[in-house]
Amino acid sequence: MSARPVSVPSVSVPPGTVLLSGIVGSTAYGLAHAGSDVDRLGLFAAPTERFHGLHRPAESQVTTAPDRTLHEAAKWCRLALGCNPTASELVWLPDDLYEVRTPLGEELIGIRRSFLSARAVRNAYLGYATQQFRKLRTRDTSDPASRARAAKHARHLVRLLDQAVRLHEAGHNLVRLPDPERVRELGERIADDPDRAERSLTAAADRLDRPGVLPDRPDERPADAWLRRVRTAHWTPAA
Repeated sequence: MSARPVSVPSVSVPPGTVLLSGIVGSTAYGLAHAGSDVDRLGLFAAPTERFHGLHRPAESQVTTAPDRTLHEAAKWCRLALGCNPTASELVWLPDDLYEVRTPLGEELIGIRRSFLSARAVRNAYLGYATQQFRKLRTRDTSDPASRARAAKHARHLVRLLDQAVRLHEAGHNLVRLPDPERVRELGERIADDPDRAERSLTAAADRLDRPGVLPDRPDERPADAWLRRVRTAHWTPAA
């Protein structure tokens, strides 16, 4: 599903410091419907001079209406090294979903595989999927609104498990789902039978316990070198 036309909202970071930004969430996955929100995620570089004072700059900026989250470059790197599913997808988006893509942002996309590790993928993705399972269990499916929320939790669970297995076995995160209808249909079935989700979690955990293509630990060196280039590029000595 292609992204619907949207305007780029203004952000409260210094001009020229957003390095990479794009549309994420249900639009990126191909699961959006007519009433879906458009979620944006990005990262920015705070002026290097601001790290030298008593108070460090804010590490994240979150706005609603429009929905947008921006992480400072160092925080994003820490999240990505832990394979945080939400933050990590920023460097795996289809080309048409990027709204800001600077040279430093392009470099980050180029080193995206260095952030991956088998242990972190397993812990982060299974952890997030398990959270969705717990939320699913609390929904009263006899109420239509609650039933719809249960199906949404189930879709997220299926997506997270699919992404985890693909990362583990192929070293690639396919953000735009190859078969969104399958995820929708399976989400509906899981909402009616939550035990199916438990079986899916067990099956995914079994596959993630087998040998895969990812190293046990990420390679932090490319991220560290990239972040130093960011700090150099955004250094303006105070008067």
